[in-house]
Amino acid sequence: MLPDVENHPGSPRHDGQMNPVATTSSAAADSWLRNYGSAWEQASPQAARKLFTEDCRYFETPFSKPAIGRDGVARYWQAVPDSQTDVAFSHEVLAIQGQTVIAHWSASFTRVPSGNRVKLDGVFVLEFTDAGLCSSLREWWHREETPST
Repeated sequence: MLPDVENHPGSPRHDGQMNPVATTSSAAADSWLRNYGSAWEQASPQAARKLFTEDCRYFETPFSKPAIGRDGVARYWQAVPDSQTDVAFSHEVLAIQGQTVIAHWSASFTRVPSGNRVKLDGVFVLEFTDAGLCSSLREWWHREETPST
């Protein structure tokens, strides 16, 4: 049996109109990304965990097992204060479709203890709830690492 989609957001109603679709605003997406960057720059797993739902899925790469839930995000992020200093993060929202946001991001940091300088360039696909929390983060990124002199 097919699911009843008559009242599903974005589906047509009997009167020919469309059911409303919840949409994440550009300002909300930008604010969330600024907070994400700030959590990274401040090396704060606790600030990062607050950006996600209790049951979120955080995929560092398409092939990795996700960090699950806020506690999983905090555990994943614990590597930041342990291995990175001088973090800088920037972002640009590329597209928004309903509750899905696609953003380009870049970051740089100094790796501890080697002192190597690392540059990252990546893309997020983020899914948000009506409350503005991220329920799914998928990312693709590349790294350039320069040995310390």
